[in-house]
Amino acid sequence: MCCWINKIICGDCIEMLGRIKEPFADLIFADPPFNIGYKYDKYNDKVKGKNYIAWTGDWMAACKKVLKPNGSFYIAIGDEYAANVKIIADELGLHLRNWIIWHYTFGQQTKNKFARAHTHIFYFVNDKKNFTFNDYSVRVPSERRLVYNDRRADPKGKMPNDVWDEFPRVCGTFKERQGWHPCQMPEALLARIIVSSSNPGDTVLDPFSGSGTTAAVACRLGRNYVAIDISERYVNSAQKRLAEITKLDEGVEANLFLNSVELNELKRLAGDMKKSAREIVENGKLLKIVKDQFSVRMNNHRDYRPEDIALALGSITD
Repeated sequence: MCCWINKIICGDCIEMLGRIKEPFADLIFADPPFNIGYKYDKYNDKVKGKNYIAWTGDWMAACKKVLKPNGSFYIAIGDEYAANVKIIADELGLHLRNWIIWHYTFGQQTKNKFARAHTHIFYFVNDKKNFTFNDYSVRVPSERRLVYNDRRADPKGKMPNDVWDEFPRVCGTFKERQGWHPCQMPEALLARIIVSSSNPGDTVLDPFSGSGTTAAVACRLGRNYVAIDISERYVNSAQKRLAEITKLDEGVEANLFLNSVELNELKRLAGDMKKSAREIVENGKLLKIVKDQFSVRMNNHRDYRPEDIALALGSITD
């Protein structure tokens, strides 16, 4: 077992992971610098292309070495080096399961070309026949059921496609925004990855911890985490973020019908469906559909009542 379980470590991920002798990560999520000029605390995000590609190969190899045989490896990357990441992954023996496009609102505006409003997310596995994928945890009600009341609709819901447009970029006015870091992944996007490709008690590694989002979401979802960042300031701030989340979740669990894990999952389901809590509560048919889908996602055979779901949704601030 890695000695860094449930810790945010300050250091270079290539050097730090090189010290580990045995694979420990069930899931890796990496959101490296894109080499496009972001102003980070301790990293120069504008180097020669050949140097960036070589560095990408080094950190991906370091991650691959600590990934369990049945582990999954997600990488977020921009247009400029997406093809290089795929080639490196092939050379490392990783198997591509999805090339996901995260299409977001609040795209980066430009003057002399079309505005960029997407990021690539590669989903690789070590073994194409042996990996974790919890489909029930990400299914959503289909249009057949929501709109057309079609009896052929799968009661377990449908799988999201590989273009994710449910998650806006985390802007400066968002409550989850950490003002001390220049870029940040949405918690809901990380939650989709973590619940689908790991199980409670598994270990999630983030080699570029940054704002600490991966560790924060993993903690909330009952997973262990190992997070690494080269900036001491980012590490200290992320550690404070984790401590605050733990306190908040403890308070929520003590006062609601649903515990904190269930409440977060219900909120995530509403977000995946692009429905507000108010909209669900005020529509009896929709409330029942949400109740049924929530039972599928929790996978615990508990009989949730619509009125209890409505009560829990009433506590969610849209």
